[in-house]
Amino acid sequence: MKKIPSSEITPEHIYLSRRQIMKGAVFSAAALALAACAPANTPAPAAASPTQDSTTPSGSGETDELGNPLTSYKSVTTYNNYYEFGQDKMSPSLLAGDLVTSPWQVEVGGLVNNPMTVDVADLLKKYDQEERIYRLRCVEAWSMVIPWTGFPLAKLLKEVEPKAEAKYVRFETLNDPKQLPGENDNYFKWPYVEGLRLDEAMNDLAILGTGLYGKPLPNQDGAPIRLVVPWKYGFKSIKAIVKIDLVAEMPTSLWMAAAPNEYGFYANVNPEVPHPRWSQSTERRIEGSRVATLKFNGYEEEVAGLYQGMDLSKNF
Repeated sequence: MKKIPSSEITPEHIYLSRRQIMKGAVFSAAALALAACAPANTPAPAAASPTQDSTTPSGSGETDELGNPLTSYKSVTTYNNYYEFGQDKMSPSLLAGDLVTSPWQVEVGGLVNNPMTVDVADLLKKYDQEERIYRLRCVEAWSMVIPWTGFPLAKLLKEVEPKAEAKYVRFETLNDPKQLPGENDNYFKWPYVEGLRLDEAMNDLAILGTGLYGKPLPNQDGAPIRLVVPWKYGFKSIKAIVKIDLVAEMPTSLWMAAAPNEYGFYANVNPEVPHPRWSQSTERRIEGSRVATLKFNGYEEEVAGLYQGMDLSKNF
């Protein structure tokens, strides 16, 4: 994947702020939790013809490697799907401020040789925080372009040494209805659970996100640590992670349990496979136009090999 220097794609005042933070080597562990993009209760708008080629450079210099302009910090932090705080887009930014995110421990275990329980503050010291500009495609057919900070999930998995029988990685978010009022909704089977196949989790594109726009993750965006898997629909990118287990069997995610006919395990971005209630061929870019959706969200070169021989219309 072609990478563009941050100074060329990020507004200068944010870029300089980011560099000040990165010079400090670690983020303050006090900031932190992320919003995975989970489906809303109402269908997405009907797909329209793209009005703009998603590969056309914006000309502003503030773009991802395909020329898509970055989504503003304001939109990224106020337009969130985070059902633990409610089912509308504004609730997370209004209700997440009191979530206690430091100290915050993550338990990593299951089928591993070296299980560990580690504080996020120590993870920030242990692993260099990298800047990754990724497109985020929601299953609801809207999208953003976000400059994340984090580190490859593979680094953590290699340290715990998966056993030979480990085939999947199961992620679990915080289960605390007092802090996460949406978890009082009995429709869902809490806590939020997601999973990846082990080879997917080891792909370099999969990261554990700890910040965005050079700042620690806001609570409404999944602080203090979240998964970011850019070739999959956003609901796969579980937030506020407290547990990571290596397992032999495919995990059942929250959305698979809630609506198995609509949300599968893989959730790869695929314009050729419609959601049962709407087309996935195009997407509405927040702060922009409707554009054509790219297979694997434009990361086909990096991840298509993971699915050789699979029928992606059945393994959706």
